[in-house]
Amino acid sequence: MPHHCNSVTNPGPHIARPAMSRRHVLKATGTCIALPFLDGMVPSGTARASASSADVPRFVAINAGLGFHAPFLFPEAEGSDHELTPYLEQIKAHRRNFTLFSGLSHPNQNGNNGHASSMTWLTSAPRPGLAGFKNTISLDQLMARQLAGRTRVPYLTLSARSSSLSWSANGVQIPAQSSPARLFKQLFVQGTQDEIAAEIRELHRGKSILDTVLRDANRLNQSLGPRDREKLDEYFSSVRDLETRIQQNEDWIHRPRPSVDRESPTDIADGNDILARQRLMYDMIALALQTDSTRVVTFNLGSLNAVPSNIEGVNTDWHNLSHHGKDEAKIEELQRIETEEFRAFNAFLNRLTSIKEADKSLLDHTAVLFGSNLGNASSHDWHNLPIIIAGGGYKHCSYVAHDKKNNTPLANVFVSLAQRMGVETGRFGSSTGESVRGLER
Repeated sequence: MPHHCNSVTNPGPHIARPAMSRRHVLKATGTCIALPFLDGMVPSGTARASASSADVPRFVAINAGLGFHAPFLFPEAEGSDHELTPYLEQIKAHRRNFTLFSGLSHPNQNGNNGHASSMTWLTSAPRPGLAGFKNTISLDQLMARQLAGRTRVPYLTLSARSSSLSWSANGVQIPAQSSPARLFKQLFVQGTQDEIAAEIRELHRGKSILDTVLRDANRLNQSLGPRDREKLDEYFSSVRDLETRIQQNEDWIHRPRPSVDRESPTDIADGNDILARQRLMYDMIALALQTDSTRVVTFNLGSLNAVPSNIEGVNTDWHNLSHHGKDEAKIEELQRIETEEFRAFNAFLNRLTSIKEADKSLLDHTAVLFGSNLGNASSHDWHNLPIIIAGGGYKHCSYVAHDKKNNTPLANVFVSLAQRMGVETGRFGSSTGESVRGLER
C-alpha cells in the first residue's frame, strides 16, 4: 500500500455627450493606464536592502507553457518512497524538500482550448468561452499588495522570451521583463546624481498625469449610472495603487542599491537558446531574493515554434514536439528538452539551498511553485496539471496524487501560498475553502 501524506486544513440615466478618450500614457512610470470601458462612454444614441530579519517569506511562480510529458514525471505510487521517474531523477537531491502534485486544475476553463490557459494559471478566473473574457488578479499581485513598500521592487514579472504570467486587479496583463541585463541594472546599478534627479522628475510628472486622470474620471463619475459607477470604483482603486507605487519608488530612489559580487550579465543573443535564457534568469531571481530586492517573482519559462539551440539530439520544432500524438520519435526529442528544463530547475534549487539565512536556507524561506497550465500539451488538456511546491517551510511528501477525474482546485493551493505571505484570506479565485492534502506547514 502506498504511503499517504497527512491532510491539513488551511486556514440613472446617462446624459448625452460625445465619447471620451480612454487612454493616458504614463511615460514616467512605464505604465499605460486607461479608463475602463463604460456603458456611459458610448455617445447617447548591500546584501539586504530592507529586511529586519532573515526569516521573511518569499514566493516564486515558474510556468512551463508547453507542459511536461506526464509518464516521465508522475510515479506509479504516491508517497515519499516512490520510484524516481526520468524528470524527478533530475531533482532527486531535493526530494525531501518538494512535493509533486497530480489531480489539480482550475475548474470551468472550457474556453482555454490550448495555450491560452496560461492566462488563467495564476488567476483561476473562469473562462467558459472565448467571447467577453475578463481576467482577474493573479496570485503574485495579491501578495505584492500585502508587501507594498517593504522592498525596492514590489514584484518581478519575468519571462525567458514570451508573455507575462501576472495580471492586475482590473484583469490587465502586466508586461514581463525578459532582459537579465536590464533587470540587473534596475536592481543593482546605482545611478549618478543626474540620473537620480531625472528619475525623480519623471515620477513627479507621473503624479501630475495621475492628477489629470483623476479629475477627468471624477467629472465623468457625476453623470454615470450604477453599473458604470461600480466599474469606475475599480478604476479608482487601480489609480490609488499606482499613486502608492509612485510614492514608494521615490522613497527607494534615495536608498543605495545592494552590492553584489557579480558583474552585469550579458543577454543571450540567440533567441532559440531557451535553456541558456532560463538559466541566466534563474541566476537573477536568486540574486533578487538574496538581496531582498523583492519577495514576489513570476517567471514564464517560454516556448518555441522553432528548434531549440544547444540541445543534443533535438532537431524538431519544440511546439511540434509537444503535440507528439504519441509518436515515439517525437517523444524522445521532447524528453531531451524537458529533461534539460528540470536540470535548470535543479540548479536553481541548488542555488537557493546554498544561500544561508540564519540557521536555514533561502529555499526554506521561499515557496517555489513550478509547473504548467497544461496537463497534456499534445491534446491541449488543462486537467491534471503538473504542480511542484518546493521549499517554503512546508512538510514535503514528495508525491501526492489527487483524484484524476474529479480534480482538486489548484486555487486551494494558492490560498495556502497567499496566507504564508501574510495575506489574510480564506478564498482566492475558484478555491473552495477545503483542505489540500499534502500541503502542510
